[in-house]
Amino acid sequence: MDKPTLEDIASRLLAGDLSVEQFVESVQGHGIADVGEAQVDLDRHRRCGFPEVVYAQGKTVEAIEKIFQALVAHGVDVFATRVCAEQAAALGPKFPRGYYNSVGRTFRIPLAAADDLATADDGEKVAGRVAILTAGTSDLPVAEEARETLLWTGAEVELIQDVGVAGPHRLRANLPRFAGADAVVVVAGMEGALPSVVGGHVSCPVVAVPTSIGYGASFNGVAALLGMLNSCASNVTVVNIDAGFKGGYVAGLIAQNAAKARSER
Repeated sequence: MDKPTLEDIASRLLAGDLSVEQFVESVQGHGIADVGEAQVDLDRHRRCGFPEVVYAQGKTVEAIEKIFQALVAHGVDVFATRVCAEQAAALGPKFPRGYYNSVGRTFRIPLAAADDLATADDGEKVAGRVAILTAGTSDLPVAEEARETLLWTGAEVELIQDVGVAGPHRLRANLPRFAGADAVVVVAGMEGALPSVVGGHVSCPVVAVPTSIGYGASFNGVAALLGMLNSCASNVTVVNIDAGFKGGYVAGLIAQNAAKARSER
């Protein structure tokens, strides 16, 4: 456990936000909270840049609640993906500060009070700038997962919808909105051509996210995935099908490091 983390835990003990038992568990657990159903990684922020994220699909509400409680007790800004409506309905009353995005299927419990969330996202906690582009409106659920992930990382996010290659003039019209981004996340299904086109317009990394949107020959996103992997644009990298979280997370790391480099100049 690094010194700042230990100091934070000790301060919260003195402030009464942690019990003695929780403090001892934090110090002795080597960054792990054993909640029975899960071994919650409390040291991931130091190692990897961002805290552990909860993948809710397949977990019981009781298990998710225990994981959330462990993260909240250790001062972590909680973020969960693939949260269904039923899970969110059960978790909402237990965590009244939580926010559920029904389109992106994410659940977040911010460290800041709910009233301060917009300020945190828009100013003080911003770590770089990322644009998210969707080829079509049908790609929005995956894009929303990426957007919520990026907001959780502290990045400033610009979401630009429905600029696919079927109407290339739409992309050109929106170029000024993402020209200065630290990274661009491009979410597209069908043939997955949009990331290559975007890559030819920007000097930053392009994180391509294939979606399962399309007719039969799209093979539930495999066609888009292969098209993106074969991109001739040198700045395009690709994550898994419908993996909005992965696209947002990678872009968040890029943006965070870019912002840190600017601040150190």
